[in-house]
Amino acid sequence: MHVIMLVTAVLGAASVKAQTQKGNLMWGADLLNITGTFQNGNNQFNMGLSPKLGYFIQDNFVLGAEVDLSIATSKTFNTYNYGISPFARYYFDDKRLEFSQRARFFLEANVGFAGTNLKDKTTDASTSTNGLNIGFGPGLAYFITPNVALETLLKYDLTVGFGNSTTTNRIGLNLGFQIYLPTRHAKQIINEEKSNMRRKG
Repeated sequence: MHVIMLVTAVLGAASVKAQTQKGNLMWGADLLNITGTFQNGNNQFNMGLSPKLGYFIQDNFVLGAEVDLSIATSKTFNTYNYGISPFARYYFDDKRLEFSQRARFFLEANVGFAGTNLKDKTTDASTSTNGLNIGFGPGLAYFITPNVALETLLKYDLTVGFGNSTTTNRIGLNLGFQIYLPTRHAKQIINEEKSNMRRKG
């Protein structure tokens, strides 16, 4: 039943631009460079996930929080990245930038705490940077339904802090999705789930 309610809420909006209005929620995740490199003696695998939750405090402007977790591994090394930070995102509402009524360009920035830690398997040496993280970049949201968008985000991340390496720079092309949900629909789903739990109890 709750799945039906969620689908109904997701598909219930009339226009794309209405989903970036004040009072709406945004939740989903960026998938960070899920790639595999296969080379004789140098196989590598990179995988990451960055879940997000935000609230539109004004039309086209959302504040929220995100968690960044990723790993890169090969025969000779393992690299672990992590981070947690608030973020801000602004959606442009300019017809000159529109190439499709389903697409919205945005800018995103975050400031928080993050770390990059590399372990060399052959020498057992390690390199780490843990501290202040600043990230920013442009993105594009393409709405496959009025409330669900596939997104791409080109983001630069700088971490400055302590460890045997004081700075780390990363540039990533992140792919993911976001669900845009009016607050009243979110409250309705929560209340229905609470009622179902009480009846089952």
